[in-house]
Amino acid sequence: MSSAVQIYDTTLRDGTQGEGFFLSGLDKLRIAKRLDEFGIDYIEGGWPGSNPKDIEFFKAAAKETWKHAKIAAFGSTRRADIAVEEDPQVQTLLEAKTPVITIFGKSWELQVTEVLRTTAEENQAMIRDTVRYLKEAQREVVYDAEHFFDGYKEGPEHALATLKAAVEGGADWLILCDTNGGCLPSEVAQITQDVSKAFPDVKVGIHTHNDCELAVANAIASVDAGATQVQGTINGYGERTGNCNLTSVIPILELKMGRKAVNDLTKLRDLSFFVDDVSNNPHFARAAFVGRTAFAHKGGMHVNAVQKLARTYEHIVPGAVGNEQFILVSELSGQSNILMKADELGLPLQKGSEEALTVLSQVKELEQMGYSFEAAGGSLELLIRRALGTCQRPWSLEEYHCSFRQYRDGHRPVCEATVKLEIEGDDAYTVAEGHGVVNALDQALRKALVPFFPEIESVSLIDYKVRILDGEDATAAKTRVLIAHTDGASTWGTVGVSDSIIEASWIALTDGIDLFLQRKKSEI
Repeated sequence: MSSAVQIYDTTLRDGTQGEGFFLSGLDKLRIAKRLDEFGIDYIEGGWPGSNPKDIEFFKAAAKETWKHAKIAAFGSTRRADIAVEEDPQVQTLLEAKTPVITIFGKSWELQVTEVLRTTAEENQAMIRDTVRYLKEAQREVVYDAEHFFDGYKEGPEHALATLKAAVEGGADWLILCDTNGGCLPSEVAQITQDVSKAFPDVKVGIHTHNDCELAVANAIASVDAGATQVQGTINGYGERTGNCNLTSVIPILELKMGRKAVNDLTKLRDLSFFVDDVSNNPHFARAAFVGRTAFAHKGGMHVNAVQKLARTYEHIVPGAVGNEQFILVSELSGQSNILMKADELGLPLQKGSEEALTVLSQVKELEQMGYSFEAAGGSLELLIRRALGTCQRPWSLEEYHCSFRQYRDGHRPVCEATVKLEIEGDDAYTVAEGHGVVNALDQALRKALVPFFPEIESVSLIDYKVRILDGEDATAAKTRVLIAHTDGASTWGTVGVSDSIIEASWIALTDGIDLFLQRKKSEI
């Protein structure tokens, strides 16, 4: 099949039900605009009237011009034993002024009798009345059949009767929801097929949750069986273990199944990172398609093969989803890893050369000591530069000293560092206080170097991480320190390992500054 699949994004509603995922009204609008540019067909903004942020979003959305997407308001059917015109929740859906309204209703008889505490007949009337009322208001209506698969497996006649009620009301879409996330792909496929046969003139969609790590697989199974809309969230955010991950489903639809879904798939990784950044969540490095390591190669044999023919270990071209190949260097590396990394850096390392073998040997020795270069590409670059003889530190250390002083009189504790360097034949001796020992060291080092290398003023330390490598050795354990620097244009990471956290920090800190100076020197 080559027909398009409609993508319905519920990041702004279902996604925000996930732990640790928070969005302001402005955040929602920013994400909605990016989703629209990306080519998402439907953007569910939230539940109008449920909270101030959603009210703010729908007011702002009504003033926007949307290039592609339709904005949807989300709510439920009317309450039991009340006229639809008198239900205030239904009225707020119309007041949101969205072209699409999505409502959910109960498909599982257990939910009808035990949660709603009403009859099957009244539940069907609630669905039918609400859909009809919204259609009379000239809205496109998406009907989410909550707990449909559980309900169908326990009582197919009742579940199908609820869908029939939605169809009688005039629903544009029937969305089958695996609300508990407990179904298998084979079940989803068969039930989707049954529904498509029962209602051949109505469009069917799928909404899955990830409680069994099958949300994406279940969505794909449903599409294979006839569904033409997939609901989900960017990066799989959502309640419990999350919703169907659109950053996985969309490339599968387009690249594996030939089903058109969005405008430009190459923007997928950028969108994924954007949503993480706006919601202040760390990006999942091992995410399929968009993760930092999705096309990362570490084993020497793998890298050697990829160097010759990338598709031997890459199921798609990374650029198709906006990602890129990433060669890791570790104790598992072969010469190919080192050569490809050097080529990325523009450093002239030749295959079989003494320098290449030296770098490889040093990497393996250092990793044995506890070093890791996967997040410390700056340290690896320095290692290659030093092997090539193109790197010479323009200063030398004579001594450094750190102290922490605690006063009895309530005076705040003081962290102090002194640094003595030899620079261009002169001694530079500086003292600095800081918020902690490493910050004091950083300040003292900068005070010593800036008079000789003023360009260092543009460099700032942006990340500092510590890992204990041999926890069983308690306070005598080795420590690995990772530091990230930026000059505003690029970012680089360096690593230090030592029995002393201060020495490990000093190694990573000075390597970060040293690399910056070496790069500046190369530009001259």
